[in-house]
Amino acid sequence: MQNAKDTFYTTLQGRLAALNPARTIVLRGLTRPGTLVDENELPTAFVPMDAFRLQWTRLHVDSASPLPWIAMECSVAYATDGSAGNGGMDRGRAMAAMDAELAAALAQPPHAVPKMNYAATPPVAMATNISWADPEFGEVKTLDERLTRTATVQVFACQEAGEL
Repeated sequence: MQNAKDTFYTTLQGRLAALNPARTIVLRGLTRPGTLVDENELPTAFVPMDAFRLQWTRLHVDSASPLPWIAMECSVAYATDGSAGNGGMDRGRAMAAMDAELAAALAQPPHAVPKMNYAATPPVAMATNISWADPEFGEVKTLDERLTRTATVQVFACQEAGEL
């Protein structure tokens, strides 16, 4: 499962960074693309704005086939306060831009990529692929002056022999 999660994250991060290289975050003093996986980060009270936060929320394993089929749900949460230069009055436009980036990144072909083992250096291609469904965008919520949204994506993979 971990290889499928890592592959989806790395693929999505690369696509989002290509669509908008200016969307970056500073986390623990390092500037990096504006995509992160909550379970891979150290706990912090700071929630980065204008970034995509992935959370793995559901798992279904169908072990009836020779290679168990895994369906995982990835929730992609993001929020914006708008820009300081506009006093936050552009927060709707900022949210729409993030919606468009996420939709475009997930719609780019191919919709299936080779599953990679990122525990190896350099990463090693595995025998199967991962694929994903179209995202489902939740409603925009307002929290004080902040807009938030969560989109969910179903990610599919086969569990290869010896994989954790």
